[in-house]
Amino acid sequence: MSQITERFAALRTRNEAGLVAFITAGDPNLETTAALVCEFARVGVDVVELGVPFSDPLADGPTIQAASERALKAGTTVEGVLSLVSGLRGEGVTIPIVLMTYYNPMLQFGLERFAQACAGAGVDGVIATDLPPEEGSRWIAAARAHRLDTIFLLAPTSTEARVEAVAKATTGFIYCVARLGVTGARDTVPEELGDLITRIRKHTSTPIAAGFGFSQPE
Repeated sequence: MSQITERFAALRTRNEAGLVAFITAGDPNLETTAALVCEFARVGVDVVELGVPFSDPLADGPTIQAASERALKAGTTVEGVLSLVSGLRGEGVTIPIVLMTYYNPMLQFGLERFAQACAGAGVDGVIATDLPPEEGSRWIAAARAHRLDTIFLLAPTSTEARVEAVAKATTGFIYCVARLGVTGARDTVPEELGDLITRIRKHTSTPIAAGFGFSQPE
């Protein structure tokens, strides 16, 4: 059982919801990112998503685009993010950590090498934002071999066939995109989110984490 699965199982036992927090690694520098991860762990965040900065973040709105640009200008690399995670683990930080990235950096790194490096650094799972499960067999095999959770996305436009495919390919938690469009704070939660979660739940008991557009604790 992965750390992510254990964390959600504990939440379910207590009948609690979980909080998954995202930050772009390396913005403004990796030292600050490390301090933020430690603070997230201290205040009770359940899972941390570290965004690997990429030059073409298609799913992200202006806030994360700007964060990625700053991180890249500061010299942040995939290797640097992995070293950051390794350092946190060496300091005894146990909070589940997920890398949130795009497929291009993974492919350029080499899928098997990337999976091995993630596992060696102490990463618990990976979200490849633009990789559908139908095209992800090579990555899924590499991740499974190194006991990494493979987290895929579903959106309000997902067909039943896509929901079923993601349910089968995902471990850890399913990333439920709450709304159409890119990331960024919104004032309301879409009414159709509940329907999407109900549709997903018909296919799997895997935890579901909703993202995109949340700005208030409520």
